[in-house]
Amino acid sequence: MTADITDDLILVDDPEPGVRRLTLNRPAKRNALSNALRARLFALLEANDCDPDVSVTIIRGAGTCFSAGYDLAGGTAPPYPFHTAPGPGHWPRHVVEGAFRIWDLAKPVIAQVHGWCLAGGSELATACDVVYVAETAMIGYPPVRSMSPPDNQFHAWLCGLRPAMELMLTGDAMDGREAVRVGFANRAFPEAELDEEVVRIAARMARIPTEIQQMNKRSVHRAMEIMGLRAAIRAGTEIQALAMTTATSRESFAAVRVSVTEGLDARDAPFKDYRTK
Repeated sequence: MTADITDDLILVDDPEPGVRRLTLNRPAKRNALSNALRARLFALLEANDCDPDVSVTIIRGAGTCFSAGYDLAGGTAPPYPFHTAPGPGHWPRHVVEGAFRIWDLAKPVIAQVHGWCLAGGSELATACDVVYVAETAMIGYPPVRSMSPPDNQFHAWLCGLRPAMELMLTGDAMDGREAVRVGFANRAFPEAELDEEVVRIAARMARIPTEIQQMNKRSVHRAMEIMGLRAAIRAGTEIQALAMTTATSRESFAAVRVSVTEGLDARDAPFKDYRTK
């Protein structure tokens, strides 16, 4: 095992030969996905894809959770990690292009999820090739209650019609066992065992040469794309952009701009969950 390489936003270590682990390192902000963090993450993922000593990447979160979502307290303002065509719907298009940047990497990327995995955090997890979760993880997309459907509309593809519809119509969170049942995640483990189990699986993946592994990845992805996944998710960005023009969405974002905590609490208080539980 190598020594940790630390920067302000992401911790980097190699727990096994061929396995590079990236730890989102904003625990005080529940690993909120600011554009600065996203830029660092994309740079590291792309560097790993070109590094002959790396075969598999794990993404996890420091502290109590994987990620509570995008940084609504100003962290999604420019500069952006990469250029996306401007104009109406820029943000959902940008998010989806980011997801497919991960999707199109040659080497496998594993999401290791514990604690909260909400909104943009869940979008990051689903962009990865496989997802392993703690049994106690809580995964959801609460912005459907007052803002919009997801930027990256993965639910129907991963979970199927009925579970996806229920998640979209309630904004409720599911635990790790339920996430496996509906297809969001591959496997769930007790949280105390999650690190060890994910590294064990990653090490098995790393034994397969990258020249073969990238073909294995693409074979699955191409099948999903032929069924329309890429086109459908990109088309969903237009619905998300349209939702942002509604009075409810505008009022919700106005409240969040005054106070993120109070705005989100007002959204969730009628449901008595998330922070208001």
